[in-house]
Amino acid sequence: MSNLKKFDLEGQELGQVNVADALSQAVANPQMVKDYIVAIRANARQWSAHTKTRSEVKHTTKKPHPQKGGGRARQGSLVSPQFRGGGCAFGPRAKSNQHVRINKKERQAAIRFLLSEKLKSNQVHIVQNFEMDAPKTQTVSRLIKTLNLSGRVLFLSEGNYAAIPGCEEFCLSVRSESHRNFAKSVRNIEKARFSLVKNISGYDVLVAKHIVLTESAFDELNRWLC
Repeated sequence: MSNLKKFDLEGQELGQVNVADALSQAVANPQMVKDYIVAIRANARQWSAHTKTRSEVKHTTKKPHPQKGGGRARQGSLVSPQFRGGGCAFGPRAKSNQHVRINKKERQAAIRFLLSEKLKSNQVHIVQNFEMDAPKTQTVSRLIKTLNLSGRVLFLSEGNYAAIPGCEEFCLSVRSESHRNFAKSVRNIEKARFSLVKNISGYDVLVAKHIVLTESAFDELNRWLC
């Protein structure tokens, strides 16, 4: 079992937090992790680009000019791709039902493995809490500088759980008032992002250079992944 140092918002060390072996020594099939990341990126596509073919363009059916006698190439329709306003040849077409299903256990295994790699590289940091009296970007900037964080920084916090009306088996992870000011303070910092633990994906973990999360968020992460 390994340990992580715990800090306050000023960057002062307060103690240590134990990391379970299931998280710090997680293993996963590399191909499964790759397929999971590829699925995330594929599902992020909108598939909204759409062009009309010559059969879909509304235009006159009159022949542009006589077949012979003009010295020009023969043309049969103004909806041909070579004419302005005509159909598009080999253009992008909107696709439906392109969503790639991601298995729940595979998602957890991939995130667990990617977090394990961050832990081994000392790129995960624990902060006691994100409570602030008012939004102040300077406080977050000072924390980043004190902890010597470079590149993309992902801040993770615990969420409150609200039941979905009419569906008692499921609930939503929503932001709480305790970290609302902190989330606003992160907005103006380049390459810094705030999220709830349950809302992250493996791609968020992969592209982040450093991950900073509260002690409560780390406990929630252990309950979710371990």
